[in-house]
Amino acid sequence: MSMQVLDANCDARGGYKVDVSRGSRVGRVSSEWFSRPDDERFLSLSDLHASVASRASRSRTRTVESAAIRVEAARDDSERLMLAFPGADAPVAPTHWSFGQLAGLVGAPASYLRQLPAPLAAINLQYGLASHRAEQVKTLETEDGRMELRAVTGPDYGRIYDHEL
Repeated sequence: MSMQVLDANCDARGGYKVDVSRGSRVGRVSSEWFSRPDDERFLSLSDLHASVASRASRSRTRTVESAAIRVEAARDDSERLMLAFPGADAPVAPTHWSFGQLAGLVGAPASYLRQLPAPLAAINLQYGLASHRAEQVKTLETEDGRMELRAVTGPDYGRIYDHEL
């Protein structure tokens, strides 16, 4: 069997060659990459950097009182929760991560709330926000065809965007 060891120097297109004699073959990596949505699949590091820089430019933070957050089931999809913040133009949809952060803020088990129908989960989360000690929280919202809540943190949280790493 003939094996060619490629030089690790950068080629003309800006990429790096792979030394096929090193490492191991893991087929799962390829299948996981292939099954990801387009916004999580990149052919190069420069594509990844451009994507996360674009996401950062479409993002904004705001600080709100936790008791002022309104939770409701989405009007067009009864299985989706929406959050309304004071002074916001439109409601935002929480991601899996931010929903867990919000549930943790009020001491509710996120895994249990995720199993409930959206209207019932909204009632429980709203009750927790209204009855829990009100505090300032910082939100990270991203416009990606719709407003999406990506994080709920403390008001002094310092954010480092992915493209800055």
